[in-house]
Amino acid sequence: MSVELAGLGNALMDALVVVESETVLSSLSLDRGTTHMVDHADWERAFSSVSNLEVTYDSGGSCANTVATVGLLGGGAMFCGQVGKDSLGAMYGDKLIETCGQHALQVTDSAATGKCLSIISKADAERTMVTDLGAATGLAELGGFNDVLKEVKIGHFEGYMLVDPTSRALVVNAMRMVRQGGGLVSLDVNDPFVIGAMGEALAQILKEEVDIVFLNADEARSLTGLEPDGAVQKVADDYGVRTTVVKRGRDGSLVKHDGTLYEIQAQTVHAVDTTGAGDAYAGGFLFGMLRGWPVERCGALASAVAALTVSQVGAVVKDRVALHRILGSV
Repeated sequence: MSVELAGLGNALMDALVVVESETVLSSLSLDRGTTHMVDHADWERAFSSVSNLEVTYDSGGSCANTVATVGLLGGGAMFCGQVGKDSLGAMYGDKLIETCGQHALQVTDSAATGKCLSIISKADAERTMVTDLGAATGLAELGGFNDVLKEVKIGHFEGYMLVDPTSRALVVNAMRMVRQGGGLVSLDVNDPFVIGAMGEALAQILKEEVDIVFLNADEARSLTGLEPDGAVQKVADDYGVRTTVVKRGRDGSLVKHDGTLYEIQAQTVHAVDTTGAGDAYAGGFLFGMLRGWPVERCGALASAVAALTVSQVGAVVKDRVALHRILGSV
C-alpha cells in the first residue's frame, strides 16, 4: 500500500474505561481531569482498580490517532513509534493493521509498551489519565521509515516528542527528510506544557520546519499570549507557518492558510468521551489536504470527524461506513 501521510510519535496503548462513580479517582489520589505520569508498576496498580469494568483497548498516542483516522478515511497512512516486546506491543501493531493496513513500529525488549489508562466520567465525559510512557520514549533510529518520509505528501509529528532533546533531534531530522522530498510538515503542539518546556526551541522549529500547525485555544494562548482570533494571525505572521489551525471546541476552529482566514463551524453532539477529538480533527483536515480540497471543505470534514469521535468511547472512529457517509456529505 502506498503511503501519502507518515506519522512519527509516541506509541501508547490506550485502555479506556467509563465509570459511573468517581470514587476510584479519590482512592488512587488522582486529580480529576488531568494527566498523571507514572511508572509501569503504578500504572498496573491503577489499572487493577478498574480492570473489573469494561475496558476498551486501542492503539493510541496523539500522532497515531491522527494517522489511524487518515487510514480509516481511505488515505495511505503509516505510523512509526516504539513498543515493547510484549502482548500490548503485539496488540498495538494489530490495531494499526486494522486501521491503516501497515505500520513501521520498532520493537524493544528493554522496556514495556507505553500505555495510557483513561478513566472517563459517565456524567460529563471528563477524562482522567494515567500514563506510563514506557518503551515509547526510547526510540533511537527509524530504519527503513527514513525512506518512507522522503516520499510522502505530508509528514505528521507530535509536540510531545519535541520536549526531550534526544527525541527532538530525531523528529527534526525526520521533518527535514519530508521537506527535502517535497512533502509538507505537520505538527500538533499537543499541550501547553510542550510550549512552556521548549521555549525558543519550539519557535525555531515552527519557523524553520513546519508548514501546518494544529493548536487548541489553550496552546494558542500559551504560545502567543493572545485569544484564538489574534493567536492564529500571530502564529502565521511571526513564524511563517503556511497553514495555522486553532481549535476552539464548541466554538469551532480558525484556519489561516496562505494569508486568508477561515472560520470553521463545530458540529454539536452529545459528548460521551472527548479522548482524541483534536487528533481526529487533524486526521480529517490532513486527509482533505491530501486530496487537494479547499480549506473550508478540509475544515468541515475535520469538524465532522471530531464530532463523531466524541460521541463514542475511544479516540479513533472505527466505523468506516459512518466515516464514508461523512465524506459524501462535506
